[in-house]
Amino acid sequence: MSELQKNQLHTAAVTGYTAEGLGVARVDGRVVFVHGGVRGEVCSLRLLKVRKSVAYARVEEVLERSPARMEPDCPHYPVCGGCDFRHISYEEELEAKRQRVEDALRRVGGADVRVEEILGSEAVSGYRNKCQFPVSADGSLGFYRARSHEVVSALDCRLQTPQANAVAGAVERGLRELGISAYDESTGRGLLRHLYVRTNREGRALVCLVVNGRELPREEELVRRVREACPETAGVVLSINTGRTNVILGPEQRTLWGQDWLEDTLCGLKFRLSVPSFYQVNRDQAERLYAAALEFAGLTGQETVLDLYCGIGTISLVMARRAKRVIGVEVVPEAVEDARENAQRNGMEHAQFWVGDAGVAAARLRREGLRPDVVVVDPPRKGLAAEVVEAVAGMGPERVVYVSCDPGTLARDVRQFREAGYIAVKALAVDMFPRTHHVETVVLLSKGEIDSQKVRVEFSLEDMDMSEFQKGATYGQIKAYVLEKFGLKVSSLYISQVKRKCGLEVGENYNLAKSENAKVPTCPPEKERAIMAALEHFRMVEGSGR
Repeated sequence: MSELQKNQLHTAAVTGYTAEGLGVARVDGRVVFVHGGVRGEVCSLRLLKVRKSVAYARVEEVLERSPARMEPDCPHYPVCGGCDFRHISYEEELEAKRQRVEDALRRVGGADVRVEEILGSEAVSGYRNKCQFPVSADGSLGFYRARSHEVVSALDCRLQTPQANAVAGAVERGLRELGISAYDESTGRGLLRHLYVRTNREGRALVCLVVNGRELPREEELVRRVREACPETAGVVLSINTGRTNVILGPEQRTLWGQDWLEDTLCGLKFRLSVPSFYQVNRDQAERLYAAALEFAGLTGQETVLDLYCGIGTISLVMARRAKRVIGVEVVPEAVEDARENAQRNGMEHAQFWVGDAGVAAARLRREGLRPDVVVVDPPRKGLAAEVVEAVAGMGPERVVYVSCDPGTLARDVRQFREAGYIAVKALAVDMFPRTHHVETVVLLSKGEIDSQKVRVEFSLEDMDMSEFQKGATYGQIKAYVLEKFGLKVSSLYISQVKRKCGLEVGENYNLAKSENAKVPTCPPEKERAIMAALEHFRMVEGSGR
């Protein structure tokens, strides 16, 4: 086998795609990932990087062209890292995603299940109802270059709504003409960090300016420009984020003009969306995804459903239409507040929501005697922690409906469920994010053996001790909240130090050194602020009047 070297030219056939959308080829027996590669083509490849087990290349010349290849329809592709598949037909993209999900479930998950179908999106442009534009140090708005934090200017992104692009243009001009500084990651100086725009079905827009400070110069003038560029603007909010972190939104916000929320309709239900609320970015495809999840749940109107990672209650309330009772659990308190309001707005009194880390909540509900008929999980990209799988399986639901945005972590968790007695029996892929490599999947997991002697336990939330969810939080819940909200990992030691400052009770061994001469580390200010925010959100201390 000859040694591969950077800048060499090789001829090879592209046989498939990676999870990130790169083509896959082999050169002298070595796997090569090909930027711009299309399955079925023979190309001349130039090696860009050679590692021990894999190499990377770009297409230098197409020698045998695939009918699936197309000219990119965006001037920013592929420099901007937002899209991965603008060089191939949409039909080819869908098949690549379907195959990716099926391969992951079979090879990693050990599931003997075929992904028969992937639901393609009718709209492949302008479908995103939420956009977050990073701001470069020179005041340009756009999107990050792939695998970097270098901002590529793009005020005409084809994935975004016209409202989002119009607001971005107005804000970029406003920065330069009004003397507003842009944030510089390398120094931590400057003000505007991100622009966030969310739009609803009627085209109304909620605009959020994320700043490294508590105010912007000439705020009223900037708001006027935003409203002029986008008359559909319903409100403009300032999010205060002074941390040296990659987390976009800060822990505090104030309204500059209008309202700090939008109302949208999904699956015939009305939802109130605040800035931090999780909400699927492709509304039409989300309706198809949730319809599939509802079908997989097999509800008759007599079931109790537990929805972990419930967010603002979208899946919960869809399930509540056909369930006797729905319990939703979410770690972000603002989302739970929205979920409760959404339940009231839609007349769903049998849907109840609690603040809590999914693993901690599932374990506690299991100990308290909850035996749901169906458990729904829709975790973030990292998937489920092992203790969540264990707690869910321990409740003995007849069905688990797993909604996932990452086939890799989904497959890992499917294997863990298999070891706990739950078998994947059905899977469907949904293309929520056309032109990117991301794909959503819904999987039905069923008990391998149904125990005919199982005793049904009647369960009432009113009879339970729910104080852990309402009046305080465990160290695990605080850690999970801080990680989810601020992107920071905090230790039990740091949490105990902040609790002690607030006069809260901590274990007698916390803050003690392991040896007499050992120095106890002190919680850094940034982490202390994040922990304080968690204590306020869990109502363990009084808020600061924000």
